[in-house]
Amino acid sequence: MARRSRIVEDSVVLVEGAWTHREISANGIRMHVAEAGTGPLVVLLHSFPEFWWAWRHQLTGLADAGFRVVAPDLRGYGATDKPPRGYDALTGAADIAGLVRALGEREALVVGHGWGGQIAWTLAAVHPNAVRRLAVIGAPHPLRWLPATAVHRGQRRANRYVGRFQLPWQPERWLVADDAANVAALLRDWGGPQFPLDEVEPRYRDAMLVVGAPHCALEYYRWAVRSLPRADGRRFRRALRRPLEIPTLQLHGALDTCALPETALGSGRYVAGRYEWRLLDGVGHFPHEETPDLVTGELVAWAKG
Repeated sequence: MARRSRIVEDSVVLVEGAWTHREISANGIRMHVAEAGTGPLVVLLHSFPEFWWAWRHQLTGLADAGFRVVAPDLRGYGATDKPPRGYDALTGAADIAGLVRALGEREALVVGHGWGGQIAWTLAAVHPNAVRRLAVIGAPHPLRWLPATAVHRGQRRANRYVGRFQLPWQPERWLVADDAANVAALLRDWGGPQFPLDEVEPRYRDAMLVVGAPHCALEYYRWAVRSLPRADGRRFRRALRRPLEIPTLQLHGALDTCALPETALGSGRYVAGRYEWRLLDGVGHFPHEETPDLVTGELVAWAKG
């Protein structure tokens, strides 16, 4: 039987380092961000089951390269507000567009990983004036998921957890059981052979034990499936069909078992502007943490391009 898990306050995500923590009001919610450096704005969007701290290496690396770098906790995660609604990609994109404006900037280089990458793709499609350049990591274009799942048996197997997450409440209990031991299991399943490091696992387990975070994190997956036959889902897909004119860099781990490289590879068809693809050997679903220097170097070069 699973042990009863601890209840954790959201202050657990306020990890100290070469950055400052702030609260920013954007799109009707209060967002927690970590910020470092000065210069052109770079916004870093994390994935499930992480929080802003996933970008700790890039926060300092990009700041040292002359950029103002902001890593928010997405809606429902970490120390950001956890309202009952809004866990769809269009609202997530509006959150980030509002964040860019609230930071006093007109546009930003936007970098997204996993679910943060889905929001980044959506932001570039529906709020293109807010995005100077786009970089996505471990994040196929949103319109790639259905055809890839239909064609690739491997992606269907990889997506089994999405089906499990559609159940009410049981997935939340599963996620936090034994002090969020299954968060660590997901990190190990999706990451490369050396991931996660000893310092990583307890951070993400604690962050998922913040009150409300498990339910909010899973609501993104529920929307992705349940919206398919609905009007909001059709509106979302229409918005994403228009090819992007924004320069786009796509980085993907060759060993990614969550979003298979074959699924991500077809994303370039949705970019009409400059597009570059990098497949990273020996890396799983978390390249920015598994090979941080390589990813930071790619992002610095892309930001200065």
